[in-house]
Amino acid sequence: MRRLLLAGLALAASTFAASVLTAFTALPARAAYPDRPITLIVPWGAGGGTDAVARIVAALLEKDLGQPVAVVNRTGGQGVVGHQAIADATPDGYTIGIITVEIAMMHWQGLTQLSGASYVPLALMNEDPAGVQVRADAPYKTVDDLLADIKANPGKFKASGTGQGGIWHLALAGMLSSLKMDPKSVPWVPSNGAAPGLQDLVAGGVQLVTCSLPEARSLIDAGRVKSLAIMATDRSKLMPNIPTLKEATGSGWTIGAWRGFAAPKGIDKAVSDKLQAALKKVYDSKEYQEFLSGRGFGGRYADGPGFAAFMAEADASLGAVMKEVGLAK
Repeated sequence: MRRLLLAGLALAASTFAASVLTAFTALPARAAYPDRPITLIVPWGAGGGTDAVARIVAALLEKDLGQPVAVVNRTGGQGVVGHQAIADATPDGYTIGIITVEIAMMHWQGLTQLSGASYVPLALMNEDPAGVQVRADAPYKTVDDLLADIKANPGKFKASGTGQGGIWHLALAGMLSSLKMDPKSVPWVPSNGAAPGLQDLVAGGVQLVTCSLPEARSLIDAGRVKSLAIMATDRSKLMPNIPTLKEATGSGWTIGAWRGFAAPKGIDKAVSDKLQAALKKVYDSKEYQEFLSGRGFGGRYADGPGFAAFMAEADASLGAVMKEVGLAK
């Protein structure tokens, strides 16, 4: 009887073990990321420079990741709506976004609590330095000539290129401040971007526009506008004859409009690493480099940690300028 009982227990144990093993082996293996489409949020409107960068990157990511990458424009609130949507997304790697220089400015203006630290940075992919543009028939051969006239006639010159407190306004204010000049000595005329500001320059409504070379390119090529310097560490590949501000004046002030990619806080490191690697492939690709050169956009790459450091530095420098000109709250 005892032998029969022991045999029965052994059989039951064996059966149980077999059933558990079968159950575990029947469970589906965890799918490798990504196994479904990815959404890429753009905080600015369709057709603009940020949208164009997002769409070429999305198309190239699709090839590498093997899943569709859908671009969704979430506009409003001077960029706050889209940037908030990226930060609030589920951190599973299926919603990422493109963040722009405004993330280092909006919280200083009291528009949001968001900053670069609100995200997991993936890659910096583009930067377009500010240039100093005047009319082609202006008497200035160098930016020093222009600055000397501004010093001699404070308040005479007006400048434009973006809204009050926008990136190109801060470019001008930072440049003047770095040269020990009063940033308020050149009144700012707000505009809905560089294009209307440049048209106002050509028409004589303002005497100076600080914006990127790609934005001014068509008027420079047409011989109606000239650029005297760019606020960058190196000369532009697009127009290498234009000196940097440091070459021209000794000022080390640099600033530009930049774009990078980020994910919500809490994303799995393995997923973040895969996205960073994919974005590096995109940046190095022939297609992306041809896109940049064709549009006149500036290339600048940094990996996740490098992008985080870059944003922290931008936040500090832009905040200092905004406080100086009374734009910080």
